[in-house]
Amino acid sequence: MSATTPRNTTALIELMRGARIYDLGQPLEAATPVSPNHPPFRLALMRRHGDRVREDGGSGANEMLSLGCHTGTHIDALCHVSFAGKLYGGVDATAASYGGRFNAYGAETIEPMLCRGVLLDVPAALGVEALEAAHPTTAGELEQTAAAQGVEVRAGDAVLIRSGWPSRHWEDAEAFVGWRSGVPGPDASAAAWLAERKIRAAGGDTIAFEWLAPGAGHSRLPAHNTLIVGHGIHIMEVMNLEALARERVYEFLFVVAPLKLVGATGSPIRPLAVVA
Repeated sequence: MSATTPRNTTALIELMRGARIYDLGQPLEAATPVSPNHPPFRLALMRRHGDRVREDGGSGANEMLSLGCHTGTHIDALCHVSFAGKLYGGVDATAASYGGRFNAYGAETIEPMLCRGVLLDVPAALGVEALEAAHPTTAGELEQTAAAQGVEVRAGDAVLIRSGWPSRHWEDAEAFVGWRSGVPGPDASAAAWLAERKIRAAGGDTIAFEWLAPGAGHSRLPAHNTLIVGHGIHIMEVMNLEALARERVYEFLFVVAPLKLVGATGSPIRPLAVVA
């Protein structure tokens, strides 16, 4: 350690040496489930080793990616959703999108997060392995889950809600998206419960942080309207919360840094939960 390293920084580095890191991101590949509203993931190897060899005998490879900003594990920028023609804070949604990208609340405005994280494992609190299709997670169930785990949701937290849906359906993209069956998720009361606690961000393990009725798709998104438009709270989707739930890790340091995609409606992320 450098002699000039501040004492507090040295202590933090030493503490983190023994930390356990949980990767909350799902893998990005062609098979990654994606909403029909968004482009899928594609990767093309543009240069292979040996296509061009340097004088020293070395060679490099590279690829080109194609994906939407809401493909795989991602965070929603505040310009992603509008209600009655307005973004969060009453900003005119149409005017904000002039010029081919958003000039208000783009993904570049999402600050990196280093905050307390809380997992609410709803299936465990209800005594099941995973929630059934089209199960609405209510405010009462969030209260029940927090009480069962002995945790309190506080202002500034990142609150992650597990449904267990990926544990059953991740390998079947159509079943995971759940257009026909519906998908479990927070209903309007749950979104209001989170907003009342002034959380910083909310996250879930399904294709949308919403209760989706069978055959309804994304026709109604009350949780998005409440959290993003009404309270400026970011939403994260398609997270991997299984390891946290399996090991009953309900409180942790939450870390995520979205890409600075100027004017974009969201960003791919690889969020982390850290436990010392």
